[in-house]
Amino acid sequence: MIYSKEVEHMCVVKKGPNHGPAPIPEEGKWVKARDIKDISGMTHGVGWCAPQQGACKLSLNIKDGVIQEALIETVGCSGMTHSAAMAAEILSGKTILEALNTDLVCDAINTAMRELFLQIVYGRSQSAFSEGGLVIGAGLEDLGKGLTSQVATMYGTLKKGPRYLQLTEGYVNRLALDKNDEIIGYETVNLGKFMEDVKKGMDANEALKKETTPHGRFAKEDGAVKYIDPRKE
Repeated sequence: MIYSKEVEHMCVVKKGPNHGPAPIPEEGKWVKARDIKDISGMTHGVGWCAPQQGACKLSLNIKDGVIQEALIETVGCSGMTHSAAMAAEILSGKTILEALNTDLVCDAINTAMRELFLQIVYGRSQSAFSEGGLVIGAGLEDLGKGLTSQVATMYGTLKKGPRYLQLTEGYVNRLALDKNDEIIGYETVNLGKFMEDVKKGMDANEALKKETTPHGRFAKEDGAVKYIDPRKE
């Protein structure tokens, strides 16, 4: 340790009480975090790329400072999907400090990592008051039974009006319109469940019928007078 001459010539003045860092909530405990290994918890966060053309939702499950589980979901930029694949390999096994200083290829994923780091080291995790934290695998619960991201995709123009393309219930197959040409219902296909049925040996047409579900006032007796394909009509 090298000190300047000014510091060397100073007399010693002892410090008063030092109580250490303020405790933060972690997995049902109050922890005074001094080292990276003192940090545990599961949390979620969103990041965006520099021109704000895409976004990443990142979920991390951290135990004793080490990332044990990572879920990366991206939207907007086609290249982000490949960056997410790389991040899924990179993140697990790193300490959160290593991950913060690792190039995760995509600006949005890097930004999400920064936001999650701030959450977790300040005790703002989703599992702050959950005794023992969450099991490894809890990140998959965000995806539901079909293990696919919960994505909404809507489109609209002044001239032609709105189109529902994708909701939590799944891929929008048809829209139901009333006599005023207003949307009163829609039909979805749960692609995750559809693929599971097909992989189990069910005929694709039968699986498609099984996983197709109407919503709202979709039936004709409920006022639907016209059905359109939102992608073509």
